[in-house]
Amino acid sequence: MPCGEQFNMYPMDDKHYLQRLISEGEHQQQDFKYRVSDARKLARSVSAFANTDGGRLLIGVRDDGNMSGVRSEEEIYMMHQAAYRYCRPEASIKFDTYHVEGRTIVIATVPPSDRRPICALDEDDRPRAYVRINDENIVASPVHLALWRDSQNARGTMMTYTDAVRQLLDTMNDASLTLNQIVRASRLPRPKVITLLARLVRFNVVQCSHVDQQFVFSLR
Repeated sequence: MPCGEQFNMYPMDDKHYLQRLISEGEHQQQDFKYRVSDARKLARSVSAFANTDGGRLLIGVRDDGNMSGVRSEEEIYMMHQAAYRYCRPEASIKFDTYHVEGRTIVIATVPPSDRRPICALDEDDRPRAYVRINDENIVASPVHLALWRDSQNARGTMMTYTDAVRQLLDTMNDASLTLNQIVRASRLPRPKVITLLARLVRFNVVQCSHVDQQFVFSLR
């Protein structure tokens, strides 16, 4: 049994507990999965939760909150595949099984990872990292990737007020800009902009938001 896997049986008040969770709807830390038909797609949700604030997948629950239940052993097998085969590195995940009125509901709980990025493999086995924003799984930006690399640097990261930093901050004055807009306006090399933005986000000088299906950066 993979590390972190756990199946629990709960008393007869399972129904009320699940109904309470379902009443919250889908949000940044909760997602409904009516049916598991593709382990790779499920891995995207695992990646997004692990790279953000953690969360839980209610598997066997429709988008409208109806508890339809997990239909087959194959679906349970694909849940395992999502975490242990299609995530790089393997994601930590715990499975709890509930039985309500003859239906099986599985809650997969994913804690925030300290090994970010947790990537999901796409159809060509290419790793891609996701973040969870509201009730959506969004492909992480290059700035997220740089931020995670920086945060795992055992020697720590220093922030120095250089001419490049000043130029970048001047570019962002009173504006919310995408990465490409910042690169064009600042005339700094793209890799340099990504590195500096990641550090400015880490030190709470710049904030990253998701607006109109794209990431934008602005001064705090």
